[in-house]
Amino acid sequence: MSSLWNNGISISIFGESHGKAIGVVLDNLPSGETIDMDAVLSFMARRAPKDDLTSTQRREKDIPVVLSGVLDGRTTGAPLAAIIENSDAHSSDYSELKELARPGHADYTGYLRYHGFNDVRGSGHFSGRLTAPLTFAGAVCAQILERRDIYTAGHIYALKGIHDAPFDTCALSKEDILELRSHAFPVIDQQAELLMRSEIERARLDCNSVGGVVEICTIGFPAGVGSPMFDGLENAISSIVFGIPAVKGLEFGIGFEAAQLYGSQNNDEFYVDEAGTIKTKTNHHGGILGGISTGMPISLKIAFKPTPSISKEQKTVNFLKKENAVLTVRGRHDPCIVPRAVPAAESAVNIALLGQMVKNGRI
Repeated sequence: MSSLWNNGISISIFGESHGKAIGVVLDNLPSGETIDMDAVLSFMARRAPKDDLTSTQRREKDIPVVLSGVLDGRTTGAPLAAIIENSDAHSSDYSELKELARPGHADYTGYLRYHGFNDVRGSGHFSGRLTAPLTFAGAVCAQILERRDIYTAGHIYALKGIHDAPFDTCALSKEDILELRSHAFPVIDQQAELLMRSEIERARLDCNSVGGVVEICTIGFPAGVGSPMFDGLENAISSIVFGIPAVKGLEFGIGFEAAQLYGSQNNDEFYVDEAGTIKTKTNHHGGILGGISTGMPISLKIAFKPTPSISKEQKTVNFLKKENAVLTVRGRHDPCIVPRAVPAAESAVNIALLGQMVKNGRI
């Protein structure tokens, strides 16, 4: 499987949802970087299922065990390897999926690609469970970046027609980011939280699910990092963000909205501020021009589809017998994965940006 991402630094994710453990190997990290494991656990806790009905009732401790790459709290320069045990899997819920394709899942395509040898329990290697080691890796990379005053945060921008207040991508501060990360439900507008929670509960009671859009913003990233045309910042970020299960769309800056504007409306005018720093008055470009950072905050929006595992009866096929069938998905699933996807998305961006810093000789 192509579960190795390599761009400045490399990350290899392994394991299956119901296997003994899942894990990650990070290579080419700078040596001598202090890693605060308590801060890593705090970051990962944001991805864990919540003590409410907005997420799955599967309960995993998600305590990473570091096998190599860290000694006395600092990176050694050797590959950093960590595993996370699976301890709350109900594999019997998936016995029929060796021949029945769940709508919206990779059961059928996985069967074709791996000739029926793929692990279907909990979706195996296709599962969102694999975002746990991704989030561990992102938490490590975040600490290295934040030591250089580069901070990333995300929030639920939209969910089933309900919108949160957007980031001010010209004026977002470190204090704004740290305050947002403290929210159990990552939104800026608390009224939006109430409406979103109500929509998630409505879907849950209807044995259904909802998707949404996550907005990510990074501040403090230096200008001049990246390359045209196939190795730009957008390319690097996109290639790892699309590794997150359920991601179906991505835009930088104002994205598709730019297609509706005149050039005079879309262009961000440059100016020199009081400190002599070159900036733009607006940030429609999302901090990246020609694949290279401008020094403005890097901003992007990521679309997540609704959780495909729903308890409604659905029409499908038995792909072994090539017969029509019906299926009711069993197991424990999120009525909305978007709140838990926010730290996973932040992690993907952290990994990509650290990789670009290393690749461009900035670290």
